[in-house]
This record gives sequence, C-alpha cells and structure tokens, in this order.
Amino acid sequence: MTSGFVSPTLSPPFAAVPRKSNTSSAPTQTAAQHTLSQRIYISSHVYRHPAAVLLELCTSLRELHQIVPLVIKNGLYGEHLCQTKLVSLFCKYGSMDEAARVFEPIDDKIDALYHTMLKGYTKNSNLDTALSFFCRMKHDAVVPVVYNFTYLLKLCGDMAELKRGREIHGQLITSGFGLNMFAMSGVVNMYSKCRRTDDAHKMFDRMPLRDIVSWNTIIAGYAQNNMASVALNLVVRMQVEGQKPDSVTIVTVLPAVADVGSLRMGKSIHGYATRAGFESLVNVSTALLDMYCKCKSVDTARLIFDGINSRTVVTWNSMINGYVENENPEEALAILDQMLNQGMEISNVTVMGALQACADLGDLERGKSLHELSKKLRLDSNVSVENSLISMYSKCKQIDLAFDIFNNLKDKKTLVSWNAMILGFAQNSRVSEALNLFCEMYSKKMRPDTFTMVSVMPALAELSVTRHAKWIHGLTIRSCMDRNIYVMTALVDMYAKCGAVESARKLFDMMDDRHVITWNAMIDGYGTHGMGIAAIELFNEMLKGRVRPNGITFLCVLSACSHSGLVEVGLQFFDSMKKNYNIEPSMDHYGSMVDLLGRCGRLHQAWDFIQKMPIEPGITVYGAMLGACKIHKNVELGEMAAERLFKLNPEEGGYHVLLANIYASASMWDKVAKVRKVMEKEGLQKTPGCSLVELRSEVHSFYSGSTDHPQSKRIYEFLETLTDRIKAAGYIPDTHSIHDVEDDVKEHLLSSHSERLAIAFGLLNTGPGTTIHIRKNLRVCGDCHNATKYISLVTGREIIVRDMHRFHHFKDGTCSCSDYW
Repeated sequence: MTSGFVSPTLSPPFAAVPRKSNTSSAPTQTAAQHTLSQRIYISSHVYRHPAAVLLELCTSLRELHQIVPLVIKNGLYGEHLCQTKLVSLFCKYGSMDEAARVFEPIDDKIDALYHTMLKGYTKNSNLDTALSFFCRMKHDAVVPVVYNFTYLLKLCGDMAELKRGREIHGQLITSGFGLNMFAMSGVVNMYSKCRRTDDAHKMFDRMPLRDIVSWNTIIAGYAQNNMASVALNLVVRMQVEGQKPDSVTIVTVLPAVADVGSLRMGKSIHGYATRAGFESLVNVSTALLDMYCKCKSVDTARLIFDGINSRTVVTWNSMINGYVENENPEEALAILDQMLNQGMEISNVTVMGALQACADLGDLERGKSLHELSKKLRLDSNVSVENSLISMYSKCKQIDLAFDIFNNLKDKKTLVSWNAMILGFAQNSRVSEALNLFCEMYSKKMRPDTFTMVSVMPALAELSVTRHAKWIHGLTIRSCMDRNIYVMTALVDMYAKCGAVESARKLFDMMDDRHVITWNAMIDGYGTHGMGIAAIELFNEMLKGRVRPNGITFLCVLSACSHSGLVEVGLQFFDSMKKNYNIEPSMDHYGSMVDLLGRCGRLHQAWDFIQKMPIEPGITVYGAMLGACKIHKNVELGEMAAERLFKLNPEEGGYHVLLANIYASASMWDKVAKVRKVMEKEGLQKTPGCSLVELRSEVHSFYSGSTDHPQSKRIYEFLETLTDRIKAAGYIPDTHSIHDVEDDVKEHLLSSHSERLAIAFGLLNTGPGTTIHIRKNLRVCGDCHNATKYISLVTGREIIVRDMHRFHHFKDGTCSCSDYW
C-alpha cells in the first residue's frame, strides 16, 4: 500500500511549492478515507519513514540540505508533519529564507507554524522583520500565545529598543497575559536590559505570583546595571518571602558581590552553594572563582579552579583574566600553556586575556606568538582581538606595528580601537601622533568617551602646554564628562604637569567625590613643583577622610619630600607605610628613600640604608645613589654604586654618563675615557637632550648642538649677545665637566644645550612679558640652571622649565626649587 503522497514538481525548499489543487489527478478519495484512524495511520507512517527519522536526528544545516531531497523523493514534502519539522529546523539553524520557502506555499497553515516562524525571526533576524511578521500573524487571525510576546520582548531588550518594548508590553496586556508570570518575567527582563530598572521593579512588584525565574530576572537586572547593593538586598528579600535561591541565582548574584568587593559576603554565598550541592556545577564554580579573583583572593580562586573536573573555556578564561587583574601575568600565561597542552579550544576572550598578560610583562616574543596563533585560528579578524593586539604592541614599545593593525581595521574601527591607538601613542611619547589621531577621530564624528579623554590628556600633559590643556578641558565640559571622577582626575594631573598647579588645585577642590588616584595626582603635582609643604598638608588632609592611601600615594609623598629637602618628614612617612597602613614598600619606594637621603648630602646614611634593604636592590636604587654622588661629587661611593648597578645590565646609557661626569668633576680624565670606551664597546648611548617649546600652535624641537632649525643662525647669534649680558650680571660658566678643548669652545658647548636654544627661540619670537614654557626630556644640568636664572633676571621674563623630574619656575634671577633639585 502506497502512502498516496505526490512529489511536488519543483525542488523545495529552493523554490515555492504549488498549493494543493481541488482537481487533483489522484483517485477520488471517499469520506471514509479521511477518518481519524486513517489520519493517525498516515501520521504514524510518516513518523516511521527513514527520511522523517533522519529529520529527527538532524544536527546541522549541512545535514538538513542533504536530507531534504530524500523527503521530496519519498513524497513526504507535502505532509504537515514534515513541513512543520522543516520550518522548525530551518529556523533553528538560522536559515529564515529557506524556512519561508517552506512556510509560504502551505495552504492550511496551522497556528504552530506561525509561532515557529516568529520564534525564528526573533532569534535570527532584526526587530523590524520580527515585528512585521507579528503584524501579519494578527492579520491572518492567528491567536497569539505567551511565547510570542516573550520572544519579542527579549529581542527588544537585547536591542535596547525601549519604545518598541513598551508597545509589545501594551499588546501583551490587551491579549490577556498581564498577570501571566512567564510573560511578566519577560517584561521585567526587557525593562532591565533597557536600563529602566525602576520600571522593571514596578512590574516585578505587581506580579501576584513570583517563581524563581522572576526573582532571578529582577536580580540580574540590577546586577547588570551596576546596582550591586540592590541586587544583593533582593537575594535577602527572596529568602524572606520563602523562595530559595537556585544555581542561576548564585551565578547571577556573584558578579554583584565582586562589584562591591565583599569577600565576606562572597564566602557566605560560597557556603550556601556548597550546602545546596551547586558547587559541583561548572557554571557555579566558574562564577565563584571569578568572584574570588575580583575580590583579590586569587589563591582561593585557583583552589576552586584546580578542583573543577570538567572545565569549560569560560572557566579557563576566568582564571587567566583573574591572574591578569591581580597583577600576576606570568601565572596567567602558565594557565594558557596548560590550556593548550590539554587540547582546549581557545576563544577570542582567551587571546585577549593572554595578550593583556604579555602587555603587562612587556613580553614581545610571546605576544607575537599569540598573534600568529590567533591568525591560525582565524581569531585575528575579531575586532576585539585586534584592539588587544594594538594595546599589546603599544606596551611592548612596537608602536608602528600597533599602528599597522589599526590602519588595517579600516571601516571596522570601533571607539575602543581609536582609544587603544591614542593611548599607545601617548605611552610611547609620540605626543603629536596621539593628538593628531584624536583630532582625526573627532573629525569623523566619532565622539570621545571618558576613556578617550583619559588617554589623550597624558599626551597633552607631556607637551606641557597650558593652552592645549584649556582646550581639552572645554571639550570635556561640552561633552558633559566634567563630573566623571576619572576624567576630572586626569584634568587635575594634566594641569599640574602643564605648570598650572593652581588651576589643578581649583579643579581638585571643585570635585564632590575623589578617588585615591585623584589625591595622588594633586600630591604629585605639588611635589614636582617643589611645593613639599603643600604636598604634606594635602596628604594629612587625605588621612582625615575616608580614602586610604596606597603605595602610589606614599611614592608621591616621598618624592615631594625629596624635592623639597624634607628628610625627617620623609623618613617618618616611610616608617608609617607598613606600620600604620600595612603597605609593603616596593623597589620604587626604596629608590625614593635613597634619593631623599642622598640628595641632601647624607650619602653614607643612604649607602647604609641600601645595605639593610630586605630585598635585593634594583637599578632604581643604585641609580638614585649614583645620581646623589654626582650632585655631591663623591667618587668613592659613586664607583661602588656604579659597580653594582652595571652588574644589573641597565639598558640606558645615562648611568654610565653619570659616572663619567663624577670623574670629570674630579678631573679624573683617564677614567672618563675608560667609561666612554665601555659605552662604545657595549653599544650604549646617552639619550640626546631635547627641549620643546610651543609657538602659535606649533611645537618646535631643539636638540643639543643642532643647527637644523630654520632660525638656527639667528638663535646662535642671539645667544652670544645674551651670554655677554648674563656674564655682565654675574654668570660664570661651569666648564669643569668638559675636557680637552679651549675655554671658548667649552662655553660654546654649554650655550648650545637644548634648553638654551629653546629659551632663545622663545625670547626671539614672543613679546615682552610673555612667559616662556620649556619641556626637556632630561634633567636640567647645573650650568643651564644657573644661566637660566640670570636670563630671567636680564630679560625680565618668567621661564618655566619642566625636566624629567620636576618643574623649575625662573623669575627675577631665582628658581622655585631654591637651587635644590
């Protein structure tokens, strides 16, 4: 007995199926043949057919395309059961065009087909298409079911389409589902995802009955909208109202615990999860380790990680990111190696976390190997991975490689891409490129966010031009970002580094809320301007409030004490670090203490301090000692410091130059020659002195002894006249560090230092009374410092010089540092 099914003449689902005709060539069927038992027989026959069985077993779109010809060949294509299954499978695998080709020709469309198609459109198409089909359903008199609304509400939430979401909410009510618990959970979810938590909470409170899904939805809404405290309070309330948290609740609320940083609360939830038997679930264990990482308890997180038998890629990624966040990039890369050795398939999130670890380590080789791995796995086309590559190469001092990746993004550039590249240029002292890129971004109507501002401000601070600082400050106000704590902190730091410390303090005082980094920026600003007393007063004011100092705070305070000669106060602060605040001194803190003692001439005490350090002294410590020996011309201790310093193989040749200068001050020219020979042999070079000065929106660069500036001839002629004038006022050139040349040549070499060239250019090209702002990449030498004091005296100009360590405000023959720097 045959099934009686006729194969269509076309080849669905690639062409439309003709509707059934009443004048079929098939034999006329009697009423008895349409009995219920006959239909049951046909259905059971279809279900048992091998082609139908294959449809049930289908697992991919590729398999479905292979099965469809079998369905057609065996005459099953026109049966409702197969049509429904085909529509369902095409929707499931995201091929809505093919689903529509099956759906449209069906004469007697049952409501279930419409519901399946709508579900497919909400999952695989845009909101307009889904809503258009929903309108068609109403036109075709299809009675909506609750799932229609929940799918549409979810899509509105995912797209943050509040207006459309409200419309669907209204239709849900008019369709009689206003009290349906499942439907109202969808409404709560939609409002939460549209960041309307108040509306979400109103809908939640109006629900006559609430199940665990309803509670989890409102808790997730608050947790995902950075309202962690409310989310945590709701977990307490649900238990008071008799609803026990399930595993989804635990996974939902743990990020909120991490946001508030409450390790005690996290441990309490961990205990509940263990008692309830949820800890064995991989998603709960992963959420727990992520919480512990964010609460700075990475060792506990690792114990959980090691105890998980069936880790997912999310578990591995959480552990990698946890180590990165807790400043342990080496262990993060070790986890990546373990992951690869176990044959785990890595994701774009894995690569991004590992690239951050490479960036933190400055490990270029490992970063390049990850780049190659991402290419092999075809993850490098992911814009988030490419953004991470830009950041990694920037931090590894390969800014040109980073810029190549940025340019190759072309139209795929996101705001994150622009921010990463701007920050990369700023971090690599490519200030002009950073500012040009920022302007290009702005011209392309790509509006900056807070991260953009925080990235570009250090570049402006590096230029040390107040006019630029005021421009970016104005842009910040117009962009309504002047209330953001991080943007305001960056503005405070920028103004201080541009020499406008009073403006920085005004902004600081205007801030309603201050982070520890805000206090650090202002304290450091005072320190670099030689205002040590003001820095200490601000630090004491900070201690009276609720913001606790961190290691950076103490570094800023110690530096301020060092620049102002406040030795005893600095020693007290250093002792209080561990004693009162449980902050373990780092290498930089020890280096600051050596600088503090050495700068004021207490060289033997500084050397004794080094010998008693609980950790092995590093380059910064011995470098500070060597610098102090240069200031106070102590050959013996200078040699001892240099000997230990050079064993650490510093990449910078400046330390050798310091030792050579110590020898030169003592007229030990044979040893000067020996140091220079070592430098030549090891390929070490002194960083050339460079000074910047801005004139009419253009930054001019001057290198020591350079003659390539268009005004060079005029500058050198002016310097000769200026040198005669300051000599007449009492200036005596310090030529002791120069050997084997005539006295007039020595003076010429001194007068061609980069800051003198920049000062002369500024004086020549600005009117009387104008303040000259100079930015130098190295420490100001003693002779230039002395000469600039006399230049400010004879010209009546204020000259502000920012060197690599601090500001010098020269006015009327004196300097703000009181000759202590």
